[in-house]
Formats: sequence, C-alpha cells, structure tokens
Amino acid sequence: MKLDSKIPEGAIHEKWSNRKFELKLVNPANKRKYKVLVVGSGLAGSSAAASLAELGYQVECFCFQDSPRRAHSIAAQGGINAAKNYRNDGDSVHRLFYDTVKGGDFRAREANVHRLAELSVNIIDQAVAQGVPFAREYSGLLDNRSFGGAQVSRTFYARGQTGQQLLLGAYSALSRQIGLKQVKMFPRTEMLDLVVVDGHAKGIVVRDLVTGEIRTHAGDAVVLATGGYGTVFYLSTNAMNCNVTATWRSHKRGAGFANPCYTQIHPTCIPVSGDHQSKLTLMSESLRNDGRIWVPTKKGDKRRAADIPDAERDYYLERKYPSFGNLAPRDIASRAAMQVCDEGRGVGDTGLGVYLDFRDSIQRLGKDAIAAKYGNLFHMYAKITAEDPYSQPMRIFPAVHYTMGGLWVDYDLQSTIPGLFVCGEANFSDHGANRLGASALMQGLADGYFVIPYTIGGYLAGQKPGAVPSSHPEFAKATAAVQEMTKRLLGIQGKRSVDDFHKALGKIMWSKCGMARNEKGLQQAIADIQALRAEFWRDVKVLGGDATVNQSLEKAGRVADFLEFGELTCRDALERRESCGGHFREEWQDAGEAKRDDENFCHVAVWEHKGEPRQAVRHQEPLVFENVHLAVRSYK
Repeated sequence: MKLDSKIPEGAIHEKWSNRKFELKLVNPANKRKYKVLVVGSGLAGSSAAASLAELGYQVECFCFQDSPRRAHSIAAQGGINAAKNYRNDGDSVHRLFYDTVKGGDFRAREANVHRLAELSVNIIDQAVAQGVPFAREYSGLLDNRSFGGAQVSRTFYARGQTGQQLLLGAYSALSRQIGLKQVKMFPRTEMLDLVVVDGHAKGIVVRDLVTGEIRTHAGDAVVLATGGYGTVFYLSTNAMNCNVTATWRSHKRGAGFANPCYTQIHPTCIPVSGDHQSKLTLMSESLRNDGRIWVPTKKGDKRRAADIPDAERDYYLERKYPSFGNLAPRDIASRAAMQVCDEGRGVGDTGLGVYLDFRDSIQRLGKDAIAAKYGNLFHMYAKITAEDPYSQPMRIFPAVHYTMGGLWVDYDLQSTIPGLFVCGEANFSDHGANRLGASALMQGLADGYFVIPYTIGGYLAGQKPGAVPSSHPEFAKATAAVQEMTKRLLGIQGKRSVDDFHKALGKIMWSKCGMARNEKGLQQAIADIQALRAEFWRDVKVLGGDATVNQSLEKAGRVADFLEFGELTCRDALERRESCGGHFREEWQDAGEAKRDDENFCHVAVWEHKGEPRQAVRHQEPLVFENVHLAVRSYK
C-alpha cells in the first residue's frame, strides 16, 4: 500500500491555494458527462452533493434515512468554530490552526488542519447566506462563545440546535439541485459494497431497505460521507443506526483504515441508568461555559447537592487546570471525571456521575439569561431525568461520542483507492487523537462545500466519463458477494438476537478499549471478540426474509462488520504503545496525563486488509511538524 499524502509545496498558508492551482480542471460543458455517487446525506454529504451538482456534475445521493433531514448531523448541539475574531479577543486563522493541532495532541497533519482553519471563515458566510439563524448580539452581529481547548470565543451557535439548523441549510441547497434534476436522491437505501474496477472506485452495491432489492449504481467517482463508528461500543451518543459498514467494506476492497483506536469520549452526557438503554444522550459542551463541574471532597457522600457547602466541594477541573478550568479538552475532562468516580466521589445512585452546576451563573446572570442560551437543552435534560437543572445541578458522565479514526485520505480527501473520496467523520484527517468541540460541523462543511468540489475535479479530469457501466463483470461479482452474505445471515437461525451480540461486543469494547486501555486488557479483548464473532456466525437469529423491510437483517450486517472492525480497533490500540488524546494507555502516563512517544509513534497508523483482522498489515505515514512546535500538551 502506497501512502502519498500529496501535501503541496510552499508555506503553510499558501498550500491550499497552490494545490487548487495545480489541480486539473474539467471544462464546465463536460462536467455534465460525469456522474458522482455520494453516500451519506449529513452535513458533509449534503453539502458535497449540492456543491457538485451546482458545478454541473450528475449526482446520485444515497441515505438510509427517510430524508436527508434525518441524518445524524441533526443531533449536533453546541456550535461550529470559525476564526472570525468577532470578539476581538485575539483569535486568528493561525490560532485556530494551533489550537486544533494541540487539541489533537499533535497527531494530525499540519496542512489539512491549516486548510480547515482557513476555510472556517467561509463556512459561516455560506451558512448565513442560506438563512441559518445563528445567535446574534444586541448590535446585530453574530454572537459566539467558548468551547473546550480554546481561550477565545470562536464558536457560532443556534441555541442548542446548531447541527439541525446547519443541516437544514445544506438540505435547502441539496433540495434546489434535486428540483433541478441535477441530484437524484435515493432515501431508505444502504450501501453494502464498493465496486472497484482496475483499481479505481467505479460504483456501489446497495439494498433498498423497503423492498429488499439489491442493485448496483455505476459512477465515475464515489464520495463516502457516512459518519463515524462510535456505535461499535453499543452505548454511545450516536443514533442507533450509525455504523461502520460503508467504510469497512470499502476497507476490505483496498481502502486503508487509519487510526481506528482514536475514539473520543465526551465528558458531558447523561449517565447510564440501566441495561435497558440502547443509546446515551449528549448534553452540549457549550454548557461548560456557564456550568461548573464538581464532586464532593469526601468519598461516599450521598447528601443532596444543595446540602453540600462550597468548602466540601471539589471543582476539580478548575483546581487541576486553572488556565482552562471547566473548558479543558474533552479527553482530559473525561479522564478527570473517571478518576474522581474511581476514587469513590462520584454522584448519583451508581456513583458514576459528576455535577454540572449552574447555580453561580443563574445568580450572576439571571435565570432568563441562562434559559435564552440553553433553554432547549435544559428542557431535554428535565424530560429525560425528571430533574430541574435550574434548581439542582445536572448529573453528567463521559460517553463515547466521536471517532477521529476513519478511512485514510490524502490532502485531496482521496483514499488509497483512486476515485474513492471520503468526507467528514468518515475520514481520519483533521482532528488527530482528539477533536475539539464544535470542530466536527466545521470539518464536514469545509470538506463538502470547499474541498471536494475542487479535488474531485482533479481526479475526474483524467478519467473518461461513463467508461465503466454497471454491466461490467465486477458489478455482478460484488452483487453476488452481498447476496451470499445475506443468504448466510438468514440461514443461521440460531438462538441469540443481533442486539444481544451487539451489547456483548459493546461491553468488551468499553471495558477493555474505552477510556483507558492496557496491554493485558487489549489482548483479552481481541481474544474475546474473536470468540464472540465465531459464536455470532453459529448462533445469531435473524428474523424475517430479504424481500421486504427487515431491520433485523440490516442490524445483522452492521454487527457482523462491527465484530471485525472491533478487533482491528483493539489491535490498533495495542500496537500504539503511547498515550495521546483519546487513546490512553495506562502504561504510558504522567500522573494521569497522556504521555506521548514522539520518537516512535509520531505517525498515522494505516491498516491494509489482508483477510481476517488478525492478518491486517500496519503501515505508517510520518507526521512532520514545521509550523507548530511538537511539545507536551498542557492546559494548566
């Protein structure tokens, strides 16, 4: 496997301009001859499909939801970062670049991150032009606030519904192109395989989730914007249908998978209440602007929060990280919460929780001001917990949220398979080992609106349009493979449900490859997952048939992929013998802080499929830091 990052020459602030000039162009009149398949319709997918169609390309867009409006981007709450410096507090493109590289614990490509910071200012203008109702100050200027890992206010927001509003903006652009017949939309359709012809991505195999029909679609290029793989842990803040199937099956066709062990644990989630849960609920990081996080100083203190005086409260983030306080990055805040709970100072019936307290902010600003900022989030919390966060602190605990790993891509967002491009959370590129809050929406829209429209043209300019029709034998071979897997799943007729296997996998992943990992635990996890996968193929019970709506069959295919992917994730964590960002190896720490090994692990780990996960080959892309000093990350 050859890893050519295609990072342009020149100074860091000139690289993107240089690359755009270097790229080959497609004549406007010829663009209509090319067809691009976009899989996924969240922020990255919708913005990519709309932008490519606006340029004149034929676009087919696929999503397994009823509508692009139901893509998981809708769940993002707190905001989107941009280096606009409206507060005149010292922000700049370079500072956003630096904060993102540092926040990722120096495990991201400099060139990609700087481009993201440059494009961030354009994203806000684009969204405003689409009518996104960002919060505004009294003067009429857009308002913004702080998020973790930053000491400036650069996060633009629409109350606690930023993802929803940005998605509606992208959806409006997509709908316009659907109306113009530049985009053909395929809802309730799931990608099950990638078709590769002569080493190039030329199509996909899909299943109609209503009729069960397996069909193929040919195109001149494929764009994957299918999100992350956090639901490999079963319990996460992701929607239940989020999965790894599109990227994993592309990996099995030759696409390198990078850094799968980089999983982000979000510190601000409603704690687990019991085994009945199928997902967890995120409480936006924006709440940490005005809420203070604390636990009792005494172990086993079961008094009501209101009965615990300030002298007996430990505001542990403010104590340990005075410069950033409650806005320490997510990986640091999550580990700190776990540490105090492990000490026996956690709150709630389970002891797995900490307080997020708005008492001081309400006294300082008034209840109405807090309600104006966070009212919908407070309402959601009250509905779920039957507790009033205005009169008593929220209880929060870390949970799986985002994944920084994904398919490896070069500077053009092209995978190791030519013609296969990957956007948003589905790729690995911009966040290193930890994503700063409010950067996911920024990356998804930057990729879709401002990167892919340029870089995909550079590839298509060297391709003959429509050269590979769906009648090519490789399409039939890929279809047969999908049908065979479907037949196999339906034919097992075992005794255990698909969800039962998914839960069992999730428990292994969380306990052995979650917030903290160690060599013994990871080795055990690999063995346990191998045994669970063997049992899955002996004893899973898939209900129904293949010629109709069948959610049991849908889940079975996704869990089969998770059982392979989970093993590779644990292998990746085992091989990375250091701690960095969201990857915390207990053997490499300094008093609870991550201890990197830059001499041996300052690289991207890229896995090449060779059959079973145990046979995968690990490649390396060295990371070179020329504009940011490679230093021990500190937020104290």
